[in-house]
Amino acid sequence: MFNRILITVVVAVFIALLGIGIIIPILPVLATKLGASGFALGLITAAFSLSRGLCQPVVGNLSDRWGRKGFLVAGLFIYGLVGLLVPLADNVLHLVIIRLFQGFGAAMVVPVAMAYASFLSPPGEEGRYMGVINVAVFCGIGCGPMLGGYFADNWGMASVFYAMACLSFIAFILVWLNMPVSCPGDRPQCIGLMANIGLMLRRRRTVGILLARFATVLMMVPTMAFLPVMMDGWPGSSGMQIGLVIASRTLMNAVLQYPFGAMADRCDKVVLLLCGSLCTCLAVVLIPSMTGLGAMIGIYLFLGFGEAVLWPVLGAYAVEEGRNLFGHGTMMGVFNLAMSAGVFTGALLSGLSMDGLGMRHAFWGTGGAIVILCSLAAYLIRSGENAGEIGEKNAVARSLPPTS
Repeated sequence: MFNRILITVVVAVFIALLGIGIIIPILPVLATKLGASGFALGLITAAFSLSRGLCQPVVGNLSDRWGRKGFLVAGLFIYGLVGLLVPLADNVLHLVIIRLFQGFGAAMVVPVAMAYASFLSPPGEEGRYMGVINVAVFCGIGCGPMLGGYFADNWGMASVFYAMACLSFIAFILVWLNMPVSCPGDRPQCIGLMANIGLMLRRRRTVGILLARFATVLMMVPTMAFLPVMMDGWPGSSGMQIGLVIASRTLMNAVLQYPFGAMADRCDKVVLLLCGSLCTCLAVVLIPSMTGLGAMIGIYLFLGFGEAVLWPVLGAYAVEEGRNLFGHGTMMGVFNLAMSAGVFTGALLSGLSMDGLGMRHAFWGTGGAIVILCSLAAYLIRSGENAGEIGEKNAVARSLPPTS
């Protein structure tokens, strides 16, 4: 039963993220054709992150109480609707509204899938199991841009979004037919969301994990949304080439997820966190200096390597916190809220930096913020562990009264 559940989740996440990856190289170009400035590009991404971020903890906590299947199928259905709506957008405001709607659906997909994998992972194998989910995420996002670039070059931009809708509805049907409401033995949680969040904020280890999650996604807007604009000015640039650069990063990340997940289960996670943040910082700072397709692919491969070190480590930390204290869905919801907050913050700051100082400064500032915040996160995690917070978790959980 567990194998069937995990396989279904992985396949559904891959199909859904393939549909999302398809639009990555196309949406910024469509937005600029509708008159979007650098700030507006950031706002389109920020709108998605805002609605997703605000809904994820609520969805995660409710999935711990009511079961996970309903949320997952609803999120996939919304993804399909978004693919049908984007070609109808006439201005930037329409895109912002559609992305807000998409963020609501996204809050029900990856965090709930991660909660399934979190419950299924045995103690000591958290990194491997979260690595498997991350493989599906990055393979989907990695293959999507190349497919999206091919569709756009041959059949126009609208075809890209219709392909996204088709893939999302396929994943919806797959989950509807094959998934149980919840995993056997996944008992409902009674602790309310706000009580859990209050406990999280009192624990240095948990705060450090969430801060690291926030910091490591600040680069999403400059490395994703700004890249098509940067490469669009190169002679002979095409949608397929933009998709190839983005795919090189995400596919590198996907290939290394499982081996680095195994490494996270065996090695010091704090050391891996610091090494991964240094690699991503260096890559982000160097991106504006790349002037050719080969060089850009090379630096994005290196960026994917750094992210592959980080993601299983942070996922394993989140599984440990969810299993021992907060509930799998609640922890994954808040964990991904930190991600959405990082993308939202990075979107606004990068957009403002691009409009005021130029695109190069947006990359430099983001790289510096990553390494500073990850260093602080590493300190909080280590000091929390040294203070005995891991051993205190079950005792603290029992002291919390049940809340609604």
